[in-house]
Amino acid sequence: MTLSSARGGVADAPAGLHVRFEGAVYPAEEIARGAAYRLVSPDPAAGFQRDGRGRWFRHVHASEVGPISGAGAFGAGAGAFGAGAAADDRADDPGDSPLMAPLTRAASWADVHQLSQTPTAADHPAITVVRRTATVRRGTRMMKVLSGRQVAGFLRGWSPAGFCYREYDIAHLRTPADLALLRTDDEGGRDSLEVAYALRWRAIGADDYEIPAGPAYQGLATMPPRDRIGPPVLGTGFTPSERHLIPEFVTAGCTDLPMPANAALLAYTPDGAEVVLYTYQPEQRGWIRMAGPQRRALLDGIPDVPSDQEYLRTGDLPQSTQLVGTHAGQTYEAVADPPHEFRVLAMTRAARYPVDSLARRVRLATWRDTRCQVLRQDSGWSRLRLCRPTPEAVASLGAQCYERGVYEVWAPSVEISDEGPTDLPYQL
Repeated sequence: MTLSSARGGVADAPAGLHVRFEGAVYPAEEIARGAAYRLVSPDPAAGFQRDGRGRWFRHVHASEVGPISGAGAFGAGAGAFGAGAAADDRADDPGDSPLMAPLTRAASWADVHQLSQTPTAADHPAITVVRRTATVRRGTRMMKVLSGRQVAGFLRGWSPAGFCYREYDIAHLRTPADLALLRTDDEGGRDSLEVAYALRWRAIGADDYEIPAGPAYQGLATMPPRDRIGPPVLGTGFTPSERHLIPEFVTAGCTDLPMPANAALLAYTPDGAEVVLYTYQPEQRGWIRMAGPQRRALLDGIPDVPSDQEYLRTGDLPQSTQLVGTHAGQTYEAVADPPHEFRVLAMTRAARYPVDSLARRVRLATWRDTRCQVLRQDSGWSRLRLCRPTPEAVASLGAQCYERGVYEVWAPSVEISDEGPTDLPYQL
């Protein structure tokens, strides 16, 4: 049983895409490939906001609406509010699994939500059952909500790391006010209500993601407020929220992941429109600007990034992680374009051979009995990120929190036990 049940039919709905929500029928637009809907009303209604055209709108998750009628088949939502994902639509995409819960008369949705927000209920059977239904597979669209400063970091070579979400689970959060719930930094203010930013990419493999729950993440769950940024980690695998039930993920060991081809940096406006700002092209190791002149104002919140910059080079920066593959017995730097394309990195098409095996190459080390990823090295010092942050490790190493769950520190290279490059294989 899904977390929300259907309510009645829509036989009285006029032509076009319509859905039933809370007992009423609304014209709707499909967004995020059917994971959510934008409802439109000519009159004010509870939970609706007013857009620039004088209409009232609201975004709801697909699990919250009743039967659909009209021309609402897959792909119908190709308007301004769903167009941001159109370039990434694929006919062979089976979609993501919805969050499911064994609801009964004795265990309602409100009960499950309350358990998800209670750290002591992390091992409750109902929570573990629900959490297991949110799965990541190869090709799953993942998202990370960003500040303008973080967008600038990705344009200059950052890789996905830390806390993130399946796009399917947060598709109904489309305005800056809604997305503020998922930010991992401590920046805010007026600009955060005018535009929200996010990174969207496709997962290369399920093993790249972990549920921030259980003994491995007990340290984050017990981190004192003075040593953390963003909301606390509950340890249940769900993000803190008074209203939403959102499963969260963290990159395995908080390590960096390779940036797959066609990842996108997005902007969301107060009326819920999604705008693709940049897309990632691995052959150039750079981001190509996609936003036209009419959307340049959305780039104003990104520090030190000219709004008319067509291309930002990142290839000269050291890589904290690398995708490698083998072809004909030789190892090459590789490119992933999930779910099906994995090939040798090459500028010319003729040399883009499919790889026989694929792995994520990272550099791991131990410093003062703490496992870390080596991000970079400079003049006898190593930049380390803690793989399993605990209050004790943060205090003893003097590590700093740079975003929710991400702790880094400089260490003398001679003091660390460097394991060297480690290849973590993917199953092709």
